[in-house]
Amino acid sequence: MKTKLIFPILTLCAVALVPAYAQQAQPLTLEQAVEMALQNNHLLNVRKLQVAEKEAKVAEDAIKRYPVASVSSSYQYNANLGQLVIEQGSFGALPLGGTTIALPNEEKTFPLGKHHNFNAGVTLYQPITQLGKIKTGIEVAKTDAELARHEQSRASLQIRQAIEKLYYGLLITQKQQEEANAKIKLAQMRLYDVESALLSGKTIDVNKAGLQANIADEEQNLLKLRIQTEDYTADLKQLTGIEADSVALAPVANIATGTGTLDSYLSNAATSNNDIKIASLTEIKTQKAIRAAEQSNLPDIGLVAGYSYQTGNLLFPNNNPFVGAQFKWNIQDLVANKQVIRQRHFLSQQARENLLNTQNQVKNDVSKTHRKLTQATALIAVAEKAVRYRTEELKVQSDKQASGLNLEADILNTRSLLAKAEADLLAAQLNYRLAQSDLQRLAGE
Repeated sequence: MKTKLIFPILTLCAVALVPAYAQQAQPLTLEQAVEMALQNNHLLNVRKLQVAEKEAKVAEDAIKRYPVASVSSSYQYNANLGQLVIEQGSFGALPLGGTTIALPNEEKTFPLGKHHNFNAGVTLYQPITQLGKIKTGIEVAKTDAELARHEQSRASLQIRQAIEKLYYGLLITQKQQEEANAKIKLAQMRLYDVESALLSGKTIDVNKAGLQANIADEEQNLLKLRIQTEDYTADLKQLTGIEADSVALAPVANIATGTGTLDSYLSNAATSNNDIKIASLTEIKTQKAIRAAEQSNLPDIGLVAGYSYQTGNLLFPNNNPFVGAQFKWNIQDLVANKQVIRQRHFLSQQARENLLNTQNQVKNDVSKTHRKLTQATALIAVAEKAVRYRTEELKVQSDKQASGLNLEADILNTRSLLAKAEADLLAAQLNYRLAQSDLQRLAGE
């Protein structure tokens, strides 16, 4: 009867496990993850669109240099019409044969318009004195576009670093899970040995309780690592746009360590650092804003030309081409503009102080990051030695096991130590890559 029940249960378990095995994890390399993130990240796309927006603003401001053409037309129905009335004798009298004839001899009425009035015209206005201010506005718009491009570049570097952190973080947690699994198996074997010893009266319950506590600790650590893996995977999928339920990370290649001189990085950072460029462009923008405010003191003078057509008004010609000039100067703006210029001088001083602070901060960050890169290089060398020695040790233990000269516990312990060494190597490589990318970002490479 028990045998009859076992097969249905095993069948149900197998059917339940089929979907889990059917779902293939998406293979992914570090380079692919970075490329996908740069293509699919919404925040980076926002930066790209901001660059396009600023470039469109440059084109918009450039159009203001050319004549402004305006076309207008109107229709009006007049219920009452104006009239010119000349009364009899308004121009005097004309003597004729002993009689006089009044001029005019009767009252005359002349209509001055028609019920239906229609007007249409086109006017061209070419600014003259404002061309300098318009040119300054174009330069400000170009500066904004350049700022947007540097912001996009900085966002790209930040996304690249975020992907590397998540990718290496996942690889590290995988190795830590291997270490925790090996420790759990090792503790379970030791617990079995203690339970066997208890049956023979060769130990006490204290040792058993301690091993059970160790197993519980490792199980808790393993659970934390699995939760951390799920969080890392979710963040990685969100940044890259991957829709698969799981990903299979390819191992990273060994890093070719090496550092340039500190002076070369400092020299590059002084001229190519994104943050310094952004601060410098911000200062330039404030200076241009001061110039634009000073140019606003000039009167608005421009040339006007156009053509108008009208019907319904008898006093004006039907067709009228015209040309002229316009002058406009708001005296009140001269007083208010002094305060605007004063405000923009303060903004320029703030931008200058921010530039100096950014230069000092970048210089300090380059020195600190270069030191981290040197330290990470040394840590990688030590971690590689540890992995190599642990790998050799595992081979020796495996050979001994094949010859029956050691226990399974020795293999598990060595595997645990190897997994820890590999996790430490990955952590050292991550620190190196982050320090290297930070240094390249700071140096503007």
